[in-house]
Amino acid sequence: MAVWARLRTRPDGGADDGGGRRRRGGLGWAAGLSVIVVLLTVGGYVLFQRARPYLHGSGCEVTSSAGKMPLDLEQGANAATIAAVAFRKRLPERAVVIAYATAIQESHMRNLPGGDRDSVGMFQQRPSQGWGTPDKLRDPVQSTSKFFDALVKVKDYLDSDLHVAAQEVQRSADGRAYAQHEDEGEVLALAFTGREPGTARCWYPPDKRTESRRPEAIREMRRAFGSRLQVGGPSPLTAGAPSRPESWNAVKVTSARFGWAVAAWAVTHAQVYGLTEVRYAGKHWQAEAGHDGWTPDGSAPDDGVIVK
Repeated sequence: MAVWARLRTRPDGGADDGGGRRRRGGLGWAAGLSVIVVLLTVGGYVLFQRARPYLHGSGCEVTSSAGKMPLDLEQGANAATIAAVAFRKRLPERAVVIAYATAIQESHMRNLPGGDRDSVGMFQQRPSQGWGTPDKLRDPVQSTSKFFDALVKVKDYLDSDLHVAAQEVQRSADGRAYAQHEDEGEVLALAFTGREPGTARCWYPPDKRTESRRPEAIREMRRAFGSRLQVGGPSPLTAGAPSRPESWNAVKVTSARFGWAVAAWAVTHAQVYGLTEVRYAGKHWQAEAGHDGWTPDGSAPDDGVIVK
C-alpha cells in the first residue's frame, strides 16, 4: 500500500493522477493557439492586400539606366505628350531632352494657368510675345508643338549646349538655369521616347479611378502622335461613341521605340481616361496593380499596343 501511495503522489504525475489529461490539454491549447496565429496571419494578409492599392497614393516613376525620377500624374502625362509630339514631328531625342529641361525649369512640367506677367502653360509662353492665345498655350499638345517649331529654327541646336538652345527659344531672364535640368531631361527621354522599354509606370488608388473614356483617349493620343497613328480593334472610336470597358483597341506600331512611347502615353493618361490595361511586347500594365509596373505577359503582341 505504501508503494501504491507513493506512485499516486509522484511529482511527475504517475499512472492515474490525471497528468496525461493535463498533457493532452496542454497540446490542445498549443494547437488552438497555432490555429489562431494562422487565422490572424491569413486575415492580416487579406487586409493588407485590400489596403495595398491605397498605400502608395498616386504618382508615376521613371527608372532608367540614367537614373530614377518621381513624377506626379500630371507631370507624367505631360512628359509623355512631349515625346508624342516629337514623334509626330520626327524630331531626334536631343530635341526632347531640351524640351524636358525647359519645361521643368519653367513650370516643373505642369500646365500652369498663369505665371510671370502673361506667361501661361507648361513652357510659360507669352501671348503678348506672339506665342498664341492663352487657351492654345494651356493645351500641352499645342504648346509643345509651338516650342518645337521654334527650336528647330535655332541654328545648330542639336550641337549647341542645352541652355543655349533653350534660351534662343525662350528668351528668359537667365538662360543658364535650363542647364541644371539636363540630366533629368535625359532620364525622361530614355523612358518616354521608348529607347529603354517599360521604364515608366504610374499608379493611383481605386477611389481615384474614373469612368472609361477610351474613344476620347485614342483621339487625344492621335492628336499628340499625329493622324498617321493607326488604331484598330473591336471598340468603336467615332466621336460620341460610348466607351466599352470590357472591349479594347490596338494601336499599330512601326518600331519598338514608337510602341513603348505609345504604351507610356497610355499608362500616364490611364487615370484621366479610365484605362485599365495596356499590353505590349511581352509586358502588361494594369491599373489595379499600377505600382508593380510592367509585368511579363507572353501574349502581349509586338506589332501593336493593346489598350483596354
